[in-house]
Amino acid sequence: MSNQVQLHPNTEPAVVEALSVLLADSYGLYMKTQNYHWNVTGPMFQSLHVLFQQQYEELALIIDEIAERIRALGEKAPGSYTAFAKLSNITEEVGAPTAKEMIANLAQDQDKLVATAKKLLAAASDIEDEASVDIAVGRIQLHEKNRWMLLAHLED
Repeated sequence: MSNQVQLHPNTEPAVVEALSVLLADSYGLYMKTQNYHWNVTGPMFQSLHVLFQQQYEELALIIDEIAERIRALGEKAPGSYTAFAKLSNITEEVGAPTAKEMIANLAQDQDKLVATAKKLLAAASDIEDEASVDIAVGRIQLHEKNRWMLLAHLED
């Protein structure tokens, strides 16, 4: 009997790569959203402070689910700032944006997460990896909803 770990039969490098990018994007958006939660000011402070907290807490839950899916497929999940920086489409916030700029930035990042999840959906659908498809569909739904909630704050 071999001590070698057997990969999940549906393991496909494209799915693991797409999951890894989704993990990195989710972590990047988690950090940016939490940063904005801490630093938002102005007349919309209360509503945005609460909204940002809700959104980063949702991301915290999915980050673990995505990493565990990568592990279930027999691969190592990326887990360092360096690895995430190489994989992520989310730009780090280093400035001090206004509340409206925060909303616009996060709405754009929600779109990036939708695009990343759609790549996972395509790769996972190709090999009938229903568990990864489920993660992708859930991310698309949540990030489209989060984008709408953010942009609603900018309407007159």
